[in-house]
Amino acid sequence: MDLKRLTSSLLFWVVVAIILGIICSLFFPEWLARVFITFNSLFGGFLGFFVPVLIFALITPAIGGLGRGAGKWLAITTAIAYASTILSGLLGYAVAVGLFPSLLAGQTVNTVEESESALTSYFSIEMPPPFEIMTALLLAFCLGVAMTVVKSDTMYALSRDLERVVMKVISAFVIPLLPVFIFGMFLSLGMDGNLGATMVAFGKVIVVAVVMTFIFLAVLFGVAGAVAKVNPFVAFKNMLPAYATALGTSSSAATIPVSYKSTLRNRVDPNVAGFVIPLCATIHLGGSMMKIVLFAFAIVQMAGIEVSPGMAIGFLLMLGVTMIAAPGVPGGAIMAAVGLLSSMLGFTDAQVALMIAAYIAIDSFGTAANVTGDGAIALIINRFAKGKINKVREVETVEPEPVQ
Repeated sequence: MDLKRLTSSLLFWVVVAIILGIICSLFFPEWLARVFITFNSLFGGFLGFFVPVLIFALITPAIGGLGRGAGKWLAITTAIAYASTILSGLLGYAVAVGLFPSLLAGQTVNTVEESESALTSYFSIEMPPPFEIMTALLLAFCLGVAMTVVKSDTMYALSRDLERVVMKVISAFVIPLLPVFIFGMFLSLGMDGNLGATMVAFGKVIVVAVVMTFIFLAVLFGVAGAVAKVNPFVAFKNMLPAYATALGTSSSAATIPVSYKSTLRNRVDPNVAGFVIPLCATIHLGGSMMKIVLFAFAIVQMAGIEVSPGMAIGFLLMLGVTMIAAPGVPGGAIMAAVGLLSSMLGFTDAQVALMIAAYIAIDSFGTAANVTGDGAIALIINRFAKGKINKVREVETVEPEPVQ
């Protein structure tokens, strides 16, 4: 199954899981509901075990590969993509701090673990992770940086092999079971009487998240326009075909040809576009960052979790790193973020499941913001690298539209 079909089917099954979880909560007997709650307990335990391995396997080769591409422009593009992602996170956090106390006033998210009438699993199995989340991040960073200095082909090849193994586990095991996990979460919310308030609250947050992706793009193209000395409105208009394509496919990779052609219409050098667009399709996830931050701090607000500004900024900075190394599979960004949600914000398995469901529900809007923002980054890189990046691909002739 290709990426486009897997994305579409995942969204379809997540929606089906949410609907069935709500409906089944109206008539399921307690003994049957506990079967799914037991599954959620086991699957949540596996995620806790697997996520540190996932983070190590994805971030190590991502950092190690920085010294193996197009020289300094690879590092510069990566730094700009990271800065854009952090900008998105800061915008989302500012909105959460300023808006959510009033928007979500009086609304709570009572998870299975917090409700006195909560159904319990039949049994549980302890699955301690091989190392902590922060250990995985630090070890991945240290080994990745060391590989860029030492140029160890053997270590780099091993890290890429480990990455492929972990990606296989994600695509063949974790992603297919996510709908069952989400079904169990909504089933338990419905049977515990917490479903109505949760759905109303997250409906509001979803609307805010969609609006904020457009505001993020407006800021990003404003900066790009100032740096590249072009009209940001025309530049954004030229990228609309890429936005529309990503909205339909929910895949950054599938949108690369359209993003590339749209970028050429902004008079970006073909070699720059051929380098930046495929790279940013993997490492630039500003739209995804926006969604995760808004959903996460909505849960923080409704669950009454204490998160200091310093902790929040640290969370954003670390989340930006995981976004750069997020796997290119449906739901990859949120799966890469699960470890930080648990370790830094203290989210429970039920809260993580709610995050995953909300994220996937509007996945296409985040992807569309990601690929459209790639065009803005290409404008910035083109301002300084035009004529300095060697030809990286054959290009098709596209009649450029003047940018004022």
